[in-house]
Amino acid sequence: MDIAPVIDGFGVVLQPENLLYCLIGVVVGMLVGVLPGLGPAATIAILLPLTFNVEPVTAIIMLAGIFYGAQYGGTITSVLLRLPGEASSVVTVFDGYALARQGKAGTALGIAAIGSFVGGTVSIIALTLVAPFIASFALDFGPPEYTMLALLGILLVAAVGNGSRTKAFVAAGIGLLLATVGRDGFTGAERFTFDSLSMADGLDFVPIAMGIFGLAEILHSLENREKLAKPPAKVSNPWPSRSDLKQSSGAIGRGSVIGFVLGILPGGGAVLSSLAAYGLEKKRSRTPERFGKGAIEGVAAPETANNAAATSSFIPLLTLGIPANATIAVIFGALLIQGITPGPGLVEDHPDLFWGVVNSMYIGNLLLLMMSIPLVGLFVKILTVRASIMAPITVLITLIGVYTVNNNSFDIVLVIVFGVLGYLMKKAGFEPGPLVLAFVLGSLLESNARRSLILFDGDVAGFATRPISGTLLAVLVVVLALPLLGLLLRRDRRTPSGGIAPGGGPTPGGTPAPDGTPTDPAPEARSKEEAPS
Repeated sequence: MDIAPVIDGFGVVLQPENLLYCLIGVVVGMLVGVLPGLGPAATIAILLPLTFNVEPVTAIIMLAGIFYGAQYGGTITSVLLRLPGEASSVVTVFDGYALARQGKAGTALGIAAIGSFVGGTVSIIALTLVAPFIASFALDFGPPEYTMLALLGILLVAAVGNGSRTKAFVAAGIGLLLATVGRDGFTGAERFTFDSLSMADGLDFVPIAMGIFGLAEILHSLENREKLAKPPAKVSNPWPSRSDLKQSSGAIGRGSVIGFVLGILPGGGAVLSSLAAYGLEKKRSRTPERFGKGAIEGVAAPETANNAAATSSFIPLLTLGIPANATIAVIFGALLIQGITPGPGLVEDHPDLFWGVVNSMYIGNLLLLMMSIPLVGLFVKILTVRASIMAPITVLITLIGVYTVNNNSFDIVLVIVFGVLGYLMKKAGFEPGPLVLAFVLGSLLESNARRSLILFDGDVAGFATRPISGTLLAVLVVVLALPLLGLLLRRDRRTPSGGIAPGGGPTPGGTPAPDGTPTDPAPEARSKEEAPS
């Protein structure tokens, strides 16, 4: 591994302008994490227009700082208010708030800050070592491999997401449909433009992201603003004791590994890793009954894992050009707007950007550790600002920002339309992430799929004949088959004896009656069926 570009990357990030934007990104990220409702994806989408007049590396350093800064910011409200600022901080509520009620809010925040720093740093070191090898491997990718990779990315995001798989697939389908709007890149035919010149070149990513994430989140948070009424817990000594550090060390180590591995997985990210890390600590503990009542490991593990995952989720973006989650998809859009296409060639073509962004995370994590505890009082005061005051200001900034991108009023209409769509999706339980990811990957999927079919003379089986695309296809089939297998296993548990009813179907109790009538289920089986899942 050539370390010269790595060292040059530190020269890039240590430039005063880049250091300033790194600081701004981290502070804004923490602020965003503190404010429930306005997540990093929404904030990055709203701030996209502000990045046009700065260098690409500077812009991405700031946006990356917002992303991993928000992971820690969400901890503050989880511990002090029992209200997670971010989805990745939901499990921190269980033990963080319990510790706050015991007068140990400072200890919980201190452990979270240390765990976030360790998890983030471990993940950055791994990213530094692993990313160049993945990028060099991916240089052999052709249209079939990118087709399978894009398809797998969309599928994993929908299958491993937080909500209903069916709703996630529907949202991804809408995203793919939106990606087809505009002129066909191969034939020049117009698709779904309704004779509108504004739609002839397709839908722009910025107004969609600002509407789905920005405006929709503001509308949704306004509806739930009464939840912020409770006063925050007091923060006393923010420094954990030696015994707290010793008790948390294992959880921080394991959380770092879990966060790094799951962060790479499309659809995994910070939320899944925090849940997995918390579940592992509770399972391996000799006293699992402490969890939920103020176990310090219950704060250390998820906070370490979500920061490690936020960092490692940059690996598929920077090396393969595949965003692993919704926030990374918005950063993907920011790179495209700057004229830079993320992918295997990024390391060779733009080493200053690649290593500048990676090394900025070392600085950003250090800034987070230094500022997280001293700024807690300030963030608590910000929580007292009413949402009814902040929301109109944010909406105004959003609409002005999207207009300045192309000086086109049609973009404002798009923001409003997709803002309402995003709000309705949240009300109906649809995650907006799969829609945006599918929209981003849609053009990549379509163009590479059509090139592949030309290459294979229209034979779809050609995807299985190449080693990498064939392997990715096999993984894709497994991902599709696993939910069906789980469904079959659950049905099998409900009919343990596997009996067949006279009509060909299983009897409720599993064993056919001698006279051919369905039997009554056994008391044990019936009680399981009636019990809530």
